[in-house]
Amino acid sequence: MWDVVVVGAGPAGASAAYAAAVAGRRVLLLEKAELPRYKTCGGGIIGPSRDALPPGFELPLRDRVHAVTFSLNGRLARTRRSKGMLFGLINRPEFDAGLVEQAQKAGAVLRTGAMVSRVEQHGPAVPDRRMVAVVLASGETVLARAVVGADGSASRIGAHVGVKLDQVDLGLEAEIPVPPTVAEDWAGRVLIDWGPMPGSYGWVFPKGDTLTVGVISARGEGSATKRYLDDFIARLGLAGFEPAISSGHLTRCRTDDSPLSRGRVLVCGDAAGLLEPWTREGISFALRSGRLAGEWAVRIAESQAAVDARRQALNYAFAIKAGLGVEMGVGRRLLAAFERRPGLFHAAITGFRPAWNMFVGIVRGSTSLAGIVRNSPVVRRVLTALDDRS
Repeated sequence: MWDVVVVGAGPAGASAAYAAAVAGRRVLLLEKAELPRYKTCGGGIIGPSRDALPPGFELPLRDRVHAVTFSLNGRLARTRRSKGMLFGLINRPEFDAGLVEQAQKAGAVLRTGAMVSRVEQHGPAVPDRRMVAVVLASGETVLARAVVGADGSASRIGAHVGVKLDQVDLGLEAEIPVPPTVAEDWAGRVLIDWGPMPGSYGWVFPKGDTLTVGVISARGEGSATKRYLDDFIARLGLAGFEPAISSGHLTRCRTDDSPLSRGRVLVCGDAAGLLEPWTREGISFALRSGRLAGEWAVRIAESQAAVDARRQALNYAFAIKAGLGVEMGVGRRLLAAFERRPGLFHAAITGFRPAWNMFVGIVRGSTSLAGIVRNSPVVRRVLTALDDRS
């Protein structure tokens, strides 16, 4: 019997396991793969991600970004620079393994190679209504007083909870080793290219002797997204370098009314469809929602009656919606505006200092999308005008 079982050892799951273990509970962290494992992800660590890390966690930074080059489908490129660091870049295998190690140090038990087939809250596998049965593909059953699903965008736990999605995007990425002369040209600088399909964009993130190059666009545009990536790489003069890894990944955003719990089971991170809809930034959403899920899973595990467990699950949902949910709402409005007027966004961020300052504040964590809309009458008027034209 475990107090809390967490399914999935990415940033959301590791954060949930850490939060529950720090509270002194018996925590089991299940991961289907062996760690470290590769994950399709740009690997940008912005201020909100940094602030959500466990105390004392040392980021395994591969580069520190001080400059951003923006382009509009390869045109009108302009580089903006900052005296201070804007954000950091990591490789996900190292980052995720480090977070899991922090959870283990706090007392969580890690078990890899454990594929979860389903969870049950009723029936013969559940000897007590205060328990949840986590059934593994091997046939083994693990019992817990609370379960946190953090098993990615194709989550089995999310399916159990009934997570509903309204935005699905396809990200394609290549990890391209480059010679020192090329790496030196990119050191400390990233590229963001507003792409040819509505809502699409591409990126180049330098990480020492490797460039992470990727693009993202709405699902259903697979062939066009692949062409965009190929053209993007060729345009950058990188077509002659063989990628060490080429990968793809679907990102999914929840609907406003999508559930975040069912009984004694919570979901967080990608499993809950929690990420910023415009940029599709998910690491900070995973870290923050994972921590909250771990904290509320502890309260659910302590609940003796179903009504008490339900109350704690509703409190978790309220905390998510009041914070990350508000951010997602603003992100949806920005994505809708960006899909129609990418040139306006490019002109603003490259030629209007207040817009650049807003970008700097967001990536450093001194403000947020929701905070900017709340505190800037000009931004509110512009967004409202763009909304009215939709």
